[in-house]
Amino acid sequence: EVCYKSGVKVVTIYAFSIENFKRSKYEVDALMDMAKVKLNQLAQHGELLHRYGARIQILGQRDLVRPDVLESIDDAVRLTSANTKAVLNVCFPYTSRHEMTHAIRETVREYSTPLRPVNKRPFSESHIARHLRTTQLSQVQEETSADEDNTEETDDSNISAASTDDHPPSSRTSNSAHSPAFKPTKPQTVFPDPETITADTVNAHTFTHDAPPCDLLVRTSGVQRLSDFMMWQCHEHTSIVFLECLWPEFDLWQFLPVLVEWQWKQRKLNDAQAFSRTSRPLKAC
Repeated sequence: EVCYKSGVKVVTIYAFSIENFKRSKYEVDALMDMAKVKLNQLAQHGELLHRYGARIQILGQRDLVRPDVLESIDDAVRLTSANTKAVLNVCFPYTSRHEMTHAIRETVREYSTPLRPVNKRPFSESHIARHLRTTQLSQVQEETSADEDNTEETDDSNISAASTDDHPPSSRTSNSAHSPAFKPTKPQTVFPDPETITADTVNAHTFTHDAPPCDLLVRTSGVQRLSDFMMWQCHEHTSIVFLECLWPEFDLWQFLPVLVEWQWKQRKLNDAQAFSRTSRPLKAC
């Protein structure tokens, strides 16, 4: 609610790491039960999410989650699927390495799929070939007729001409009968050019492909590391804040100072960028 009123449209929380499955079964089951309770609470407070038009998205490797927890996940997602004003991403279970591996795998699959061939008209190539042969044959006939007109007309030539009319030249017959067959070439398999792969191509296959880059990342627990979280989404302008409090202690009073400080820095950055665009260098006298 605070995020929405502050203008934040996308919030992503790190609820469960894939690395947590390396813990004991007792700890994993306890974390799963806790996640199930939290998801059920989100579903029960659906009126708050509907009021602000927020929908829940679960990002991560679903096949590692218990079936009963998956049921709670699907209920929470289905309850808010029609909301479009804000997004609450719950990473469960998740690591950035898995997300980037998934994105690269999907990119390879996309670029390993042949492009749809362009269907050519089946008659086009053969039709052109026949037209060329007919044109060449007509030119030969015209040249032959011109030679006959310039030749002295005798009875023998008349007889020869008559025989020519009755029996076409064998060369003409051979041209039409033994002409090479022009078959249309089969379409070749064409794949997308891998040189066209960009960061946007890979980003289109990430879990957060429809979300903006991460502007503010808050890390609790007093440690200064990202713990394999949102590493692809962070960029050159991402503000990273490390807090001493533990995650259960991270409440409104811990969050508001961080948000206000980020907004103040963002305003200063925007003012500096606007000044650099409007300012002009002085001309030398």
